[in-house]
Amino acid sequence: MNAVADLARSDWHHWRIERSPDAILWLWLDRAGASANTLSAAVLDEFEVVLAALEANLPAALVIASAKPAGFVAGADIEEFSALPDPHAARALVERGWRLFDRLAALRCPTLALIRGHCMGGGLELALACRYRLVVDEPATRLALPEVMLGIVPAWGGMRRLPALIGPVAALDMMLTGRSLDARRARRIGLADDCVPPRVMENAARVLVSSGQRPALPGLLARLLNGPLKPLVAARAQRQTAARVSRAHYPAPFAIIDIWARHGGNALAVPAGDPASLETIFASPTAHNLARVFFLRERLKGFGKQAAFAPRQVHVVGAGIMGGDIAAVCALAGLRVTLQDQGVDRIAPAIARAARLFERRLRGDARAQRLALDRLIPDPQGRGVAAADLVIEAISENLDAKRALFADLEARARPDALLATNTSSLRLADIAAGMRTPARLVGIHFFNPVAKMPLVEVVSAAATAAEDAARAAAFVRLLDKLALPVRDVPGFLVNAALAPYMLEALRCVEEGVAPAVVDAALTRFGMAMGPVELVDTVGLDVALAAGKALAAGAEVPPQLAARVAEGKLGRKTGEGYYRWAPQPGGEARIVGRAPVEAVPEGLAERVLAPLLAAVRHSVAEGVVADADLADAGLIFGAGFAPWTGGPLHHAQGRDFRIGASAAKQQTGPAPTTQQVSR
Repeated sequence: MNAVADLARSDWHHWRIERSPDAILWLWLDRAGASANTLSAAVLDEFEVVLAALEANLPAALVIASAKPAGFVAGADIEEFSALPDPHAARALVERGWRLFDRLAALRCPTLALIRGHCMGGGLELALACRYRLVVDEPATRLALPEVMLGIVPAWGGMRRLPALIGPVAALDMMLTGRSLDARRARRIGLADDCVPPRVMENAARVLVSSGQRPALPGLLARLLNGPLKPLVAARAQRQTAARVSRAHYPAPFAIIDIWARHGGNALAVPAGDPASLETIFASPTAHNLARVFFLRERLKGFGKQAAFAPRQVHVVGAGIMGGDIAAVCALAGLRVTLQDQGVDRIAPAIARAARLFERRLRGDARAQRLALDRLIPDPQGRGVAAADLVIEAISENLDAKRALFADLEARARPDALLATNTSSLRLADIAAGMRTPARLVGIHFFNPVAKMPLVEVVSAAATAAEDAARAAAFVRLLDKLALPVRDVPGFLVNAALAPYMLEALRCVEEGVAPAVVDAALTRFGMAMGPVELVDTVGLDVALAAGKALAAGAEVPPQLAARVAEGKLGRKTGEGYYRWAPQPGGEARIVGRAPVEAVPEGLAERVLAPLLAAVRHSVAEGVVADADLADAGLIFGAGFAPWTGGPLHHAQGRDFRIGASAAKQQTGPAPTTQQVSR
């Protein structure tokens, strides 16, 4: 029996080999006991033996494919990576993957990766080690090197092979952002050799791997950028990265640039004491904290699996920024949506915003854009209520108006329809007081901008039926968002923390600190957006109303009240604390904001202190089940700096001024900027 035939033994757990009549060998990955393929130690153990057999008995050609419907390969096993005892173990893992994929690339026969579904991290590095890559043209096919999002680097050959294949500019963009590509884009930039529909993928793989076609060589420009112009490319990438993140908080993107520019993409060649070394990267707190964030995300994903709820029709009441954008993301997810407001003229702007969203998300697929728009139906009379599986209210934060609306919706909706409010600050129990069956009401609280923010709070009042809360979480998962179960208190978790945080930022402005300086202090800490810009984004009127509801007794900042009285409500009116102007594509951006050179010492800690105090209070009051979920809510719902692992995790066990400030915040007024800086 030859070596390849011997691999057909029944004791293989993860790989399966088939030889087709045309002498092509098919190597199928099907990790045992897992819904998705990951490159665990056991999978790599078997792959090493597979490679030895292939080297001993070379087939005519080799196709590597996934036997799972969930995708090609999701990457390395994150649980195993997180359990590595020290940086030396991390280096050993890198050495093993690097060596195995080099052996795959050195096979003296044509090799092809047939990629259907997700192809991430180590999965893409495996595919890059093949001579050909064939991608299947369907929405689930996505290719990425997202290691930077875990605080590490693509060290199994990705930093060497990807720039050589598609050029360093496109490769660095993928590696430094973790951004994924769809099948068609992968084909256009040369990452894939071809893109085919599912019905012909196996035949197309046979044809391509047997074609003798030579892989495309990089053009002259790509060769120059990978060669003599490499220092210029690296310097530009360094500047762009430094404008987004700091090396102290996020060392991995800077290490990727250094490893590509100075060591040919080989992380093993970097000396141990170098800031870009594997030892430094894997030992960094950021890598551990970003792995924590990954597991927090996975935990939130699990909440949507508790109920089999698959609505086909959704009715949204309120076509403002929130309601219109909720309707748009529902239509984008394939649901039929009726959108109600007081007239077509109020609905039209929401339809226009939806069209722009569909154009961005479905770029290059005009038919899919039209179908998404067809699913979004203006409904000023509210006729869609009677047929909807789910009704979502997104009108203004007026308790009497919401009570009246739900009394009407309850009478008109199907008995089995889920009734939900998108309220951001009012208690469900108060809204449901006018309903015959208060148990029907659940909170589904989206964050602005709806299309970008991954978190949705699923709110349960004391009367809310557990089954309805589970159905709401399943709906959130259907939209590819993260459901966070929270208890019914004013502001729930995220807004209860953001309200005092934004209020403290506005107090700083009242004291004479420029809005741009306040925002710079917090974005340099790692917040996704500065608090003053956040006030402008959500709307000064909304911030004022929420502040009154969530911080009873707190003094309203005079400048905030004055701007609201003047109609300067932020981004939606073109002026708030900043001036805003529409940009190509329709989105408004801040204009005229001067660069900030320096910020007062302690400013970030001062502004964050009331946020931390509020989060601690929420955990103590049982608004969320535990501190981990509180951290997840603030990371995914408020853009809290991911490098920290979350506000409570960051402050735990540290002599950190944010903790001391938070304690003071509970017993007395906030310190001034001068007091904190001392």
